[in-house]
Amino acid sequence: MMLGALPKAELHNHLDGGLRVATVIELADAVGYEGLPTTDPAALANWFDQGDSGSLESYLASFDHTIAVMQTPAAIERVAYEAGEDLVSDGVIYAEVRFAPVLNTRGGMRREEVLEAALTGLRRAMDTHDIVIGLIVDAMRNFTDSLMDARAAARFAGEGVVGFDLAGPELGFPADDHLAACRLARDYGLGLTIHAGEADGPASIHRAVAKCGAQRIGHGIQIMGDIGVGADGPELGGVATLVRDRQIPLEICPRSNLHTLGIKAAEHPLGKLDALGFNITLNTDNRLMSRVTLTDEFRFAVEHHGFDKADLHRVTTAALNAAFVDHATRQELLERVDAAYAS
Repeated sequence: MMLGALPKAELHNHLDGGLRVATVIELADAVGYEGLPTTDPAALANWFDQGDSGSLESYLASFDHTIAVMQTPAAIERVAYEAGEDLVSDGVIYAEVRFAPVLNTRGGMRREEVLEAALTGLRRAMDTHDIVIGLIVDAMRNFTDSLMDARAAARFAGEGVVGFDLAGPELGFPADDHLAACRLARDYGLGLTIHAGEADGPASIHRAVAKCGAQRIGHGIQIMGDIGVGADGPELGGVATLVRDRQIPLEICPRSNLHTLGIKAAEHPLGKLDALGFNITLNTDNRLMSRVTLTDEFRFAVEHHGFDKADLHRVTTAALNAAFVDHATRQELLERVDAAYAS
């Protein structure tokens, strides 16, 4: 299969985790940031590669440098535009890009200014390339100001911001600590996706779904902790049954999971979850830190978990059906995908 040519949909893509290495170096020079470990492009690309991180906390530490160079409107607009351009080159026709604007306020910008800059870059990418992009606003679950993030997201509801998310360290920071922010986002018609089941277990997923009303789960692979082995095969516990039977989409990011959990490709639960009937989507998470494209994630599913062309068509359709997008746009994108796979 020519995986690169297949039309793709990406639901879980962090803006500050997908910068071009050359852009990091140029922006650091422009703003006078001297904290980069190296300015040699090849060496810096290797440094950002978190293949040996072994934990989510270690993996997230690499964001210090990308966030440091994204503290001006011009820098954020550029990064957003280039993200759209890079996604198009990977065959992506629909993407939802997310980041936490609070992390970009260190230079004096307000959250609203940060979001306006990102939206400007994404609109420019859509004007010049054949792609539809929505922006998801992240609140940091280890911060206490998520309501301010939700209010900023609500300000741009219907103007490019399509969803709200809780990101950052999962262990010790339950989603329902941010219940007010989640409710406000939903009140303004924003989609709600929450990082859960990445580093913590099924209880974290249950809080995200049952308490906060998450429509999608970022990662979610720790749902395996609620799936046992019985005499007649796999036995699903209450949380796993809830997620599967409601067909709550899981935004699975294989390469990132390998890096944060320190597991082998064959040990990833992608194939098992798919075989059990969970609603699977494929995503990159952080293209820079995991040195990955969505084409690579497709190849991972094919080479390590037996996916074929029909399976890739199915997960792409699942992503579009789960997308925070209007009905007309969704139908147009689904038709494009169907036509491409048929040919």
